[in-house]
Amino acid sequence: MSPLKGRGLPHAIMNMPQHHIILTEARSWIGTPYRHQASLKGVGCDCLGLLRGVWRGVMGREPKLPPPYSPDWAEAGADTLVAAARKYLVEISCDEFAAGDVLLFRWRATMPAKHCAIATSSDAMIHAHDGASVAEVAFHPWWRRHLAYAFRFPEPH
Repeated sequence: MSPLKGRGLPHAIMNMPQHHIILTEARSWIGTPYRHQASLKGVGCDCLGLLRGVWRGVMGREPKLPPPYSPDWAEAGADTLVAAARKYLVEISCDEFAAGDVLLFRWRATMPAKHCAIATSSDAMIHAHDGASVAEVAFHPWWRRHLAYAFRFPEPH
């Protein structure tokens, strides 16, 4: 059972499919200011912090805290975001993603993935990026060209 389902929430939320719970949690982060390495709703987060916060809200305790990372961590060459996603999420084809799925982006084909978001539909996503607050934005062609991986949350135990 999802931690959200066990928190004395209204019956309607308790019986929601998991992707609705993910969207409800992700949307509750909208307006949170961008803060590198942070993951505190309403206070600050980066894109990974948003994903970590949604995980905590839906799945419970994080399986592992990330080590400190610099803003240019992905330029070091390792695809650490993809490796972590493959460890804790369920990889799906990029053309299969649906609302509630995690999207990973890379800026160039030869570079590691360095940005993540949560799809809210085939045409929109929620993400955090430097210089802005967490927002739900259109999934424009630019984002589609940079989409490298898609993942689904695992089923809660």
